Amino acid sequence: MTFPVVGMVGGGQLARMTHEAGIPLGIRFKLLSDSSRDSAALVAGEVVVGDHRDLDTLRAFAKGCDVITFDHEHVPTEHLRALEADGIAVRPGPDALVHAQDKALMRARLTALGVPCPRHRVVEDPADVRRFAETEAGGFPVVLKTARGGYDGKGVWVVGSAEEAERVTAPFLAGVPVLAEEKVDFVRELAANVVRSPHGQAVAYPVVESVQVDGVCDTVIAPAPGLPAATAVAAQELALTIARELEVTGHLAVELFETADGRVLVNELAMRPHNSGHWTQDGAVTSQFANHVRAVLDLPLGDPRPRAPWTVMANVLGGDFPDMYPAYLHCMARDPGLKIHMYGKDVKPGRKVGHVTTYGDDLADVRERARHAADYLRGIIDE
Repeated sequence: MTFPVVGMVGGGQLARMTHEAGIPLGIRFKLLSDSSRDSAALVAGEVVVGDHRDLDTLRAFAKGCDVITFDHEHVPTEHLRALEADGIAVRPGPDALVHAQDKALMRARLTALGVPCPRHRVVEDPADVRRFAETEAGGFPVVLKTARGGYDGKGVWVVGSAEEAERVTAPFLAGVPVLAEEKVDFVRELAANVVRSPHGQAVAYPVVESVQVDGVCDTVIAPAPGLPAATAVAAQELALTIARELEVTGHLAVELFETADGRVLVNELAMRPHNSGHWTQDGAVTSQFANHVRAVLDLPLGDPRPRAPWTVMANVLGGDFPDMYPAYLHCMARDPGLKIHMYGKDVKPGRKVGHVTTYGDDLADVRERARHAADYLRGIIDE
C-alpha cells in the first residue's frame, strides 16, 4: 500500500501539530519552510527550505505530493492557481483561500451571502476614514485593517477621532487596500470551528469563547460558558454555510463577536487549523488537526464531540524566563491531568511558544489549572 504525501506550505506550529496528527495514519509529510529552525521543520522528516512566494520553488516542492495544504494564508493567489493548472490538488483552493487572504474581499462576499458583519468600507485616505465614521459607522472609534497581511493584532489600528485618523498614514502609504469597520460594542469573542471535505461532508465543533489580551488569543474555553443553545447552533450553522458557499476544504475558523442583544457578527476567517481550536487536541474525540488531515485527503471525518464537559486552552507566551523545561517538574507534579504542548521555538517576549490544556467537570477548577500552568511556565508565578 502506498500512503499519500501531504505537502505542507509553512513551517510554524500549526504545521508541526498537523504533522503530528498524521503520524498515526502513516501519512507522509513534506514541508516547505522558510527556515530549517522553524517549529515544524524541527520534527518533519522531509523539509525543503524555500520561499513560498516563488512559483518555481512551489512547483518543485509540489512534485511528489498528493495534495498541498497550508499553515498560513500568505502564498500568492496567482501561484496557487498556477499549481491547480499544473494538476496539483490544492486544499483549500485559491478561490476559497483568497477570502482569508483579503479582508476586503471577504467582507464583500459575506455581505452578498447575507452573513452578519460589522459595517465596513474600503477607504482611500484618512479623510475617507472620517467620512466613513461620520456617515456609516455611527461615529468614532473605527477600526482600520490592512486588507492583506495582518494577523494577531498586526496591521490593525483603532482610531478614536478624526485627528487620530489623520495620524494613521502608514497603511495608506503601504500601497495595500485599507478596510474601515465600525468598532463593535461586543460582550465577548467567540469562534466556530468546522471542517469540510471535498465531497461535502462537514463537522462542527462546539462554539468556544476566545479571550484576547493585547490583540493575541490568551485563553479559549470550550464550550463558551452561558451561550444559549440556539445561539450556539446558529453560529455553527453560520460557519457551515460559509464553508459550503466558499467551497472550503479543510478546517475553517470563523471568529465572531457576540453583542449585548445576543447577535453574532463575523470578525475574521481562517482556512487552516486555528488557535481557537487547539483545545481539541486533548478535549475532543478527533482534533482539528486530525480532521484537517482527513479533509484534505478526502477521508471520512472524525467525531468532533468533546471528551469532557469543559476544556480550557491557555497560550504560553514568552517572557523574561527563557528556560521553561525545569518548570515541567512543578506543573506536572501539581496537575497530572495537565497537557503541555510546546512548539520548539526560541523564547522571546510576547511570542507564542506553546499552550496548555486542561479538562474536567468544574469550569472554575479547569480554568484555574490552565491559567496556573501557563503563568508558571512563563515565570509570572513561582508557586
